Amino acid sequence: MTLPPIVQAFVLHFGEMGGRWGVNRTVGQIYALLFLSDRPLNADEITEALGVSRSNVSMGIKELEAWRLVRKRHLPGDRREYLEAPDDIWQILRTLAEERRKREIDPTLSLLRDILMETPTSAEERHAQAKMRQMHDLIELLTGWADDVQRLDNDSLAQLLALGAGVSKLLEVKSKIAVFASGKRRNTSQEDPS
Repeated sequence: MTLPPIVQAFVLHFGEMGGRWGVNRTVGQIYALLFLSDRPLNADEITEALGVSRSNVSMGIKELEAWRLVRKRHLPGDRREYLEAPDDIWQILRTLAEERRKREIDPTLSLLRDILMETPTSAEERHAQAKMRQMHDLIELLTGWADDVQRLDNDSLAQLLALGAGVSKLLEVKSKIAVFASGKRRNTSQEDPS
């Protein structure tokens, strides 16, 4: 199986990016290949297309299954397992966010909750707990927002992302109105002698 140049460029790039995302190059390449493929592929086809060992492909598939980024399928009359990536790019994004949260955020929140339940025994521990409380509260705020975003349908999620800079501009206007309103209240109370 020879990959067309455009497909090969994307697959190679995803392999390089894999290392930055915490997965090995082969896992990134396998995922890119499955994502771009117009049909499910079996492990032998993946091995041939990528020019890597069958054992590397098997380990990569297991890792992608653990991340819930590929599905196994069986084709009529064929005993081999075939793999495919989800078609819905938004579902892929949701799955990645959920899996990263389980692996990276949830353990940190759990540790922070446990530590914040402890009674500090020194000024140094009180200071450290205050800093950890700030971190805990910020992570809780972000994960709450992420939960809300996860529940949005694809069209609503696309609209939310398209708002982008518009949200920050709206918040700037809100701040200016609040400053103006508080200044007006202050001036009114200074003018009113009663």
